[in-house]
Amino acid sequence: MRIFWQSFVDASANAPYMARLSEYLNNIAAPGTTVHVEGISPPDREFGRLAELRCAVQAIDNGIAAEEGGFDAFVMGHFQDPGLYELRSALDIPVIGTGEATLLAASQLGRRLGLVTLDPVFEVWHYEQAERYGLGDRIVHVTGLGCKPEDFADAFAGDAAAQARMIKDFVACALPLVERGADVVIPAGVLPGLLVGKEHGLKVGHAPVVNCAAVALKSAEMWVQLRRLNGTEPSRGPSFKRASAQARIDFRAMLARDSR
Repeated sequence: MRIFWQSFVDASANAPYMARLSEYLNNIAAPGTTVHVEGISPPDREFGRLAELRCAVQAIDNGIAAEEGGFDAFVMGHFQDPGLYELRSALDIPVIGTGEATLLAASQLGRRLGLVTLDPVFEVWHYEQAERYGLGDRIVHVTGLGCKPEDFADAFAGDAAAQARMIKDFVACALPLVERGADVVIPAGVLPGLLVGKEHGLKVGHAPVVNCAAVALKSAEMWVQLRRLNGTEPSRGPSFKRASAQARIDFRAMLARDSR
């Protein structure tokens, strides 16, 4: 099984994170599964809707190429899942959104969910996300760490003190969510998700912390296996009607023009 993981950070500018992410995903993958981690340049650096759209367009193009290259699944390794539905309509292979998979998994662990996102600018996005996935009334609150990808560099490079400091900051940020009634805490980003990946059984009070990186990968493996087992695929009715070959050609031609 070959899985394509689309990150929204720059592979060069955030090399410790990308190396740690690739190592982690391939270590926890099932036997016989390999994970290719791909970055985006320029990365998602000016947080906001326009940057999310730009990166989504690049991710969709990479997803089409990944399917053509023989990958068995595509993971939108960016919690906000921009372009997820569009890409799902464009590919035959499973397309997993980290945010979608994690929110649905967390909803099985508790009724009320609290999200810790990278930056406060994403708070409204996550509320909209939860509504789109039918979980809007399950969100207690969303709070932002106020971090940038480079803030995690020391922790991912192996600095134990930096790792401990960031975990302490994460727990401090999440504690008010639990006090407001959250049953489950979700790191709403692969960066904080990977950060907590080393913390086995991490809880904030009574609330388990869900590792979104692990959930997304295991969801990808599951859907590849189910597709092989009994042919299960997304509905090709109104929700994810299959994009025509011409639609895909037109989309990729637009990007090819822009790159010249």
